[in-house]
Amino acid sequence: MAKPKEITDVEFDREVVQSKTPVLVDFWAPWCGPCKMIEPVMEELAKEYEGKVRFTKVNVDENPLTASKFGIRAIPSILVFKGGKAVKQVVGAVPKGELKKHLEAVVA
Repeated sequence: MAKPKEITDVEFDREVVQSKTPVLVDFWAPWCGPCKMIEPVMEELAKEYEGKVRFTKVNVDENPLTASKFGIRAIPSILVFKGGKAVKQVVGAVPKGELKKHLEAVVA
């Protein structure tokens, strides 16, 4: 089953920046209510885009270096990377349709 993969500051470059496939990164924290609300949406999208987009999540409390590197000030923050660069950013718990729109732009 496709689920977003938890990654750390140490793994970020290898898992995201060096990936040949577009990568969605969900910056979240366990205490964040809206983060919990979008978790099922992320799992659905991970299944729908399996093989086209990799889904990862970064706990901002445990991985402050990556969060600060990308200027994450509010969570959930979702960044979509393509070719090692952040090309899309969404802040807050947004509807599945809005996330799909951003993903379609990078897989097209």
